[in-house]
Amino acid sequence: MRSPRLEKSTAQVRSRAGSIAFKRKRSKTSQLIAALIVLVANLAYAAPDLLIRNVKLLDLTPDSPDRLVTLQFENGKLTLVTEDNIKADDLRQFDAAGGVVLGDLALNEEPDLIILSEDPRDNFAVLRDTQAHTLFAMERGEVTVNRLRLADGGESKTEKNSGWLAYTPPPFAVPIRYGDKKAFNHLEGKLGSAIFGGALAVDRTKWLAQDVGSKATVGDLDEFSGGEIRALRFGVAGTINFEKPWVYVIAGATNAFDKGFEIEDQDDVAFFDIRLDIPGPGDTTLSIGKQKEPISLERLTGMVFLPFQERSIAADALLPSRNTGAVWSGNGPSKRTTWAVGAFNDWLDSDVDFSDNANQFVGRVTWAPSLSGDEDNLLHLGVGYRYTDAKEGLRFRSEPEFNKAPNFVDTGRNLETGLYDADNAELWNFEASWRAGPFWLNSECFTVESKSPTYEDPSFNGYSMTASWSLSGEMREYDYRRGLFRSLPVAKSVYQGGWGAAEMAVRFSSVDLDDGLINGGTTDVASLGFNWWLTPTFQFGVNYRYIWNNLDGIDGTSSGIGTRLLLILE
Repeated sequence: MRSPRLEKSTAQVRSRAGSIAFKRKRSKTSQLIAALIVLVANLAYAAPDLLIRNVKLLDLTPDSPDRLVTLQFENGKLTLVTEDNIKADDLRQFDAAGGVVLGDLALNEEPDLIILSEDPRDNFAVLRDTQAHTLFAMERGEVTVNRLRLADGGESKTEKNSGWLAYTPPPFAVPIRYGDKKAFNHLEGKLGSAIFGGALAVDRTKWLAQDVGSKATVGDLDEFSGGEIRALRFGVAGTINFEKPWVYVIAGATNAFDKGFEIEDQDDVAFFDIRLDIPGPGDTTLSIGKQKEPISLERLTGMVFLPFQERSIAADALLPSRNTGAVWSGNGPSKRTTWAVGAFNDWLDSDVDFSDNANQFVGRVTWAPSLSGDEDNLLHLGVGYRYTDAKEGLRFRSEPEFNKAPNFVDTGRNLETGLYDADNAELWNFEASWRAGPFWLNSECFTVESKSPTYEDPSFNGYSMTASWSLSGEMREYDYRRGLFRSLPVAKSVYQGGWGAAEMAVRFSSVDLDDGLINGGTTDVASLGFNWWLTPTFQFGVNYRYIWNNLDGIDGTSSGIGTRLLLILE
């Protein structure tokens, strides 16, 4: 609990941030010497363009982590506050070495701020003698004190903060006024907190070509060309302030699936996340509710943050989206390994009793065995396992990575109920990713073995290989807590005079649902994508796909293009 005296002293320091005019009795000689020091400091360091790395931003919210960021100043104005590792060879660079910043961090304004050598919460003496502990100060955009050492120009090695348990704030885009709890979508109280968010994705699909074989197997694709609201999502996440805060997230969608611009009925609402995260012993977490099963890097990553607009046909066909159950997760001692195990039963979303519903048991382990000194180069490996007792039967199917399309593969196409009986089924998932700065290679493979004597124990498999390149040089950060790669950061948005972040990607994916007495078809998809993030919350993307499919021995080919406008409210 922070004392009233410390709160008052902190407020006093903030009110005069950047000033070295302290009310102390001094001789005329000492005043003259101080004035000369300030003048020399101004002449030496008052460059309008500079970069300060490893600055600590305090978060006064209980049990919320502080942030280690980079501050960029141009023409005396603060132009960027970011947790991203950025390069700026054209700017003079300094290292704050974890010094604490106090002041007003308003973007595109001339700031008043100071950077202290120590955290006043740990050492109250820095507030009694701020002059001795001031490493850097700016007053109305001009440098008045600079005792920071020059940086080597390399990228900063920031602390790895994974954010909240269930909901991670944008990892690269720090709020314009950091710590401002008066944002319209942020509520804070003694009992807990809440942040309201949403996303709107508007898609348009144009089928370009289709041969005779494709028409014979999946029908005429021209009728699927058109626009749709791919995602109109909303949600709230926050904390319940126990001694160790619990975290909740509730998220839903309306008119999100299979409804085009011409559809008038927009009243359907589906909740796809209702989750409570409870801190456990040893930095572990117990997650209860409707959530993603802990398997597959591609499945666990938010769809709008992937290099492509849709997940690969292999992941979509062989893995469910969400399920109801409990997940226990944590990290290994080295912090480079993660583990998660879960048990699920989707009786809440079905008309079947709990005892008659299928049970699933899922687990995932990841490891980052290789990490370069500058953290640019990282290798990720992962393995996942899923078991189901298949009480309700099994069915695997997927569209060809366009939402406005029929199923190109479907194990239930010739079955009366669409399901085939099985005693159980096991799925194995293997992941391998390599990140080298702005380059990212990711591959996954899946194999399902079902025990179904009636259908000769069919096995199905699929895989995907993706390569992406950030044209603007940003690097996806690695989330060591969950074994995932985060979204593409935006080092300088269009609002800050930049071009945002641009990414090119290629992917090849394949799925085979033909085995035993099941004839679900096979499909291969080659994709080329371009994403342009104008800001961390506004994106334009284009995807092109060429598709090969085989059904009942008939080969077919088709191609199409999809565009997306995405707006995120955070």
